[in-house]
Amino acid sequence: MSRRVTNLSISARSFLKWAGGKSSLVKTFDKEGLLPRHFTDYYEPFLGGGAVFFYLYDNKYLQNNASLTDINKELIDTYNEIKLRPEQIIEELRSLSKNISKERYYQLRKEFNDLKGNNSLTSKECIRKSALMITLNKTCFNGLYRENKKGEFNVPYGRYKRPRILDEDNINAVSAALANTSIENNDFTHCLRSASEGDFVYFDPPYMPISETSNFTSYSNGGFSFEDQKRLSEVVSKLTERKVLVLLSNSYHDEVKKLYEGIDGIYLNTVQARRSINRDGAGRKPVLEYAITNYSPIPIQEPPEISQESYSCTLLDFHPPTFS
Repeated sequence: MSRRVTNLSISARSFLKWAGGKSSLVKTFDKEGLLPRHFTDYYEPFLGGGAVFFYLYDNKYLQNNASLTDINKELIDTYNEIKLRPEQIIEELRSLSKNISKERYYQLRKEFNDLKGNNSLTSKECIRKSALMITLNKTCFNGLYRENKKGEFNVPYGRYKRPRILDEDNINAVSAALANTSIENNDFTHCLRSASEGDFVYFDPPYMPISETSNFTSYSNGGFSFEDQKRLSEVVSKLTERKVLVLLSNSYHDEVKKLYEGIDGIYLNTVQARRSINRDGAGRKPVLEYAITNYSPIPIQEPPEISQESYSCTLLDFHPPTFS
């Protein structure tokens, strides 16, 4: 069995590659004042790779409870297994990381789909399923998670030269970060049950597609429709009435603007983001997207640079004391 590390210098980070992940953009959020400095409980209803949660945790912004939810059951199961049984996940990943090939990938994908279709798994099978999800994520095409209409994971092999399937230190750091969180398989409306004044909710839904090739909404076989986008805007409106702090990411799209511009107190902020999942690597260029808040952003003020022209130092003449 692995020895669990307790090195507090190791920062927890996303253990999965996820479409629309915010590992890089969250630093921009912070710099631009889009992350509130003070809040009570934290909610993240579209958990995905969890980059914003891990950033808030590592930077000690989280002072109270954190509620993490997602509609993708396999994703939530994997988070919970890492939270509760990191050592077993590590051992399983160590075994799975050996001899990865195209043929082996499709064998593991079938095994994963067989397990995810079973509602009465043993504890050992639950650990295996979660380790398989991580392995497939690290070796599939572009790290994409997608399901067909039957609910089966159907992303093809990705042909990575040296995929890093096991990162033991990060698995342990993630487990520590999740220790005092609530992690549940629910949709985004669940936060309405308990979010109250002073809490902070970050929404990172599947984006409104801006082209025919940008529609990454099939994380579950139900997809995410325009009606879901409308329901989400209604949830944001209700939370705003309760004085809950809200940050929402979405594509820079006229329909997104129409959904939110009529809500009192809304700020239609924009940020530059780089797409991390794209069929063509050359297409991974910065794009404008919305970072909508119901509070006024306060950018972090960088300390002014001191140029040599403006810097001066007066040297006082030193006269050594004399003794008689």
